[in-house]
Amino acid sequence: MTTLSNRPNTALLIVDVQKGVVEGALRRDEVIANINTLLGKARAEEVPVVWVQHSDDGLKYGSESWEYVAELVREDSEPVVHKLYGDSFEDTDLETQLAARGVGRLIVNGAQTDACIRSTLHGAFTRGYDVTLVGDAHTTEDLTAYGAPPVDQVIAHTNLYWKFQSAPGREASVVDAADVTFTT
Repeated sequence: MTTLSNRPNTALLIVDVQKGVVEGALRRDEVIANINTLLGKARAEEVPVVWVQHSDDGLKYGSESWEYVAELVREDSEPVVHKLYGDSFEDTDLETQLAARGVGRLIVNGAQTDACIRSTLHGAFTRGYDVTLVGDAHTTEDLTAYGAPPVDQVIAHTNLYWKFQSAPGREASVVDAADVTFTT
């Protein structure tokens, strides 16, 4: 039900599952396994897969920590969007990549829940996309030392509030990896 014209397709958006980003993340291996399940299903159904890769002062472009985790393997036909900001759309070619593929619905997963995932969810939704968050396929690091809630609570809260997002002509939802469907 996207508000974007002539955009009937769905894409899998894999956000920032980079070595340095998920190194100490909660349930790292479980989340990556769930993303791999989604990746296999998307490829089998010929659903576009778009990878997002962050860089900044602490995550230097081209460094080992900047690289995607070894467990996730991108195919050459799958575009990579390089970003400098939390929102995967901000100052990137993500919108161009999605428009070229007729995408109006995104299945979002990756890291970090309380930063780039939340920013990308909101960025997509305000731009007119239907957005599904995969509830068991996103994670973040422990930032309790800085006053943040424990990681499991950050993830649970993000899943809770995203389930109840609404806007005219758009849909937001949260589903587990096993329940993801790429058709509407």
